[in-house]
Formats: sequence, C-alpha cells, structure tokens
Amino acid sequence: MKARRPDDPPLYFAAHLFVCCNRRPDGHARGSCAAKGSERLRDYMKARAKEMGLKGVRVNTSLCLDRCELGPCLVVYPEGVWYRIESPADIDQVLERHVRDGGRVAALMLPGGAAG
Repeated sequence: MKARRPDDPPLYFAAHLFVCCNRRPDGHARGSCAAKGSERLRDYMKARAKEMGLKGVRVNTSLCLDRCELGPCLVVYPEGVWYRIESPADIDQVLERHVRDGGRVAALMLPGGAAG
C-alpha cells in the first residue's frame, strides 16, 4: 500500500471498520463469517461505537473479504489491521484499544499476507 500524499484530501473517517458478513452455502469447505455470527457482531459493534461516543468512526458490512476460514473477521482502515472477532468482548477490545486508544489487540490479530 502506498503512503498518503500531502495533496490527498483529508480522510473522511478516522476509522473505517469492515465486518465480513459473507454467507456461503452450508457445508462449504471455507465456511463463512455470517454462519459464524458476524452479522450479530456487526450490529453490536455499530451500537457499541455509538454508545462509546466514538467520532469519525464508520462500521460497515462487507461481503467476502477472502478470509472466512479464519473468521468471523473484520479489517480496520486506514491502518489495514485484520482481526478475528468471536464475541462482544472481542468487539469491545477492538473499539477500546485500537479505535479509541490507537493501540492494537495482538491476541485477536490475523496474520498478514496478501490474498492469493
């Protein structure tokens, strides 16, 4: 990924979180984030971000992010950090430590590497 340039417009969101809500057929070898509860987690994340008063934060549904076998997953931009989220407690950690405080939740981070 290339760095932002000085003449780029300001970021529209301070943090943009994409939650995979892809649904594959039951029994698919790779599974799907939706079948693992990502839609419920996305709804919780949207409500919790608002409840926390986080400004400039957008939580969006994404279709396949190509990591469903590791999911449910989300990616946080502009940093491009990927997380596996399984519970409301995981969501709270990402919102508090990463989005609010600028840190990371190492225990929930997915390994790097380009999709093949």
